[in-house]
Amino acid sequence: MAKPKPERSNEKKPLGEKVGQSAARKQRAREQNQRTAWFGLGMFGLVGWSVAIPTLLGIFLGVWLDGLYPGRASWTLTFLILGLALGCLNAWYWIKQESRRE
Repeated sequence: MAKPKPERSNEKKPLGEKVGQSAARKQRAREQNQRTAWFGLGMFGLVGWSVAIPTLLGIFLGVWLDGLYPGRASWTLTFLILGLALGCLNAWYWIKQESRRE
């Protein structure tokens, strides 16, 4: 005779039940809204890096292009400005996303 399998607590649940539990967990997390100083420092760092990295990449690309194609126009200055603008748009996006969550 075959033994019946014992029920496990981690058996597959119906999709609707999983979605419901996930939604309830997210709602509880939103209601708690406990933001610490570490969260603020992390957001400050995220905004800083999201501006710094595109700016530095623009500078490096500009210096490389200035070496390849020297001329009247400065590729370094052009890509510095483009990288800075892209970084500011990126930071604006992250701040906008975070303010929507509040």
